[in-house]
Amino acid sequence: MKRRVVVTGLGAVTPIGNDVESFWSGIKSAKNGIDEITLFNHENLKVKMAGEVKNFDPTLYMDKKESKRMDRYTQFTIAAATEALNDSKINLDEANREKIGVFFGSGIGGLSTLESQIRTLVVKGPSRVSPLTIPMSISNIASGTIAIKFGLLGSSFSITSACASATHCIGEAYRNIKDGYCDVIFAGGAEASICEFGISSFQSLTALSKSEDRNRASIPFDLERNGFVMGEGAGVLILEELESALKRGAHIYCEIVGYGSTCDAYHITSPCPDGDGAYRAMRDAMLDADVEPSKISYINAHGTATEINDKVETLAIKKAFEDNYMKPYVSSTKSMTGHLLGAAGAIEAIASIKAVEDNFVPPTINYVHPDPDCDINLIVNEGKESNIEYSMSNSLGFGGHNATLIFKKWPSCRLLGCGCCR
Repeated sequence: MKRRVVVTGLGAVTPIGNDVESFWSGIKSAKNGIDEITLFNHENLKVKMAGEVKNFDPTLYMDKKESKRMDRYTQFTIAAATEALNDSKINLDEANREKIGVFFGSGIGGLSTLESQIRTLVVKGPSRVSPLTIPMSISNIASGTIAIKFGLLGSSFSITSACASATHCIGEAYRNIKDGYCDVIFAGGAEASICEFGISSFQSLTALSKSEDRNRASIPFDLERNGFVMGEGAGVLILEELESALKRGAHIYCEIVGYGSTCDAYHITSPCPDGDGAYRAMRDAMLDADVEPSKISYINAHGTATEINDKVETLAIKKAFEDNYMKPYVSSTKSMTGHLLGAAGAIEAIASIKAVEDNFVPPTINYVHPDPDCDINLIVNEGKESNIEYSMSNSLGFGGHNATLIFKKWPSCRLLGCGCCR
């Protein structure tokens, strides 16, 4: 018999708040985390806006020496993981650490470290390149660092599937616990690619918005959308086997009930024009959850604000939900945070979980001009109070990687032995 999986801890570092409480408060107040780039001199770039993490102090989570041995994306990771662990109230001294794993992804890893060390190589020569360059920059080091910091001895690895990385990590963690390999897993993703090299590369790809108006830069599903805005941050979910969580009286945010993972097998950057891959991910997640499309109340869309993504995702939603496609509320929280690349799925999973727990639909902000090709039930500019039994979160990555998660409301009684939560 497959085991059930619940979420018992959350941690977040985002452009609209450096913990879950402030992040969710920012979502509910429709806070715009997009602003002019400050992390480097962008004078020579056409792209001026990003979703930067503000007022982040890594020494709140580690000593100064340790922080200097980490890339910014790993610093975010440790901050979010520490919050999630504290939130879960798991006593690691009493837990079987061999049954606690880490499935944590990044799309790019320590790009700013690579950039700085390549500059050093060019200017000062190979002898001045830091010996920490590789361990600071590789995309699996965040997963390893979580395990090292907390002494977690179960399976630990990183999935890199571009913008679907974190969602894949959460989904595979869910399957791992269902199948009995681990009892607890730290799952999610982190990214910190707002550097000159990162922005320049995406700019050359013509993927980024060149708007200099912070309120018209990240505008998913809007007719005037012209590219995504890069964000940064980290999100960590602590997934736990249900009986373990009930036994220790944990606060349960929700149950994870569905996961779908597919590939377009079409193009290195462009989604399949008919949305087939994204459709199949949603279809498979609903089959896994054994839930009809009519039961899904809210979809946190991938919604990047590129012209093709939003149109294709709309087609996929219509195909997956058929006659019910106007029933679920849809929004893109990237309008507030920007696109966190490999971390996006984790932050958006947290938004989807809080939506279920709090009965609140996040908005797509700065929406002005409706696009007839994106004719779905969008919640725009202001959020909406509504009972949400099931929420869905989509992530679609370069390379054609698609992943979908479904979260189910946890019974409000939370009483042991009541029967409704079994």
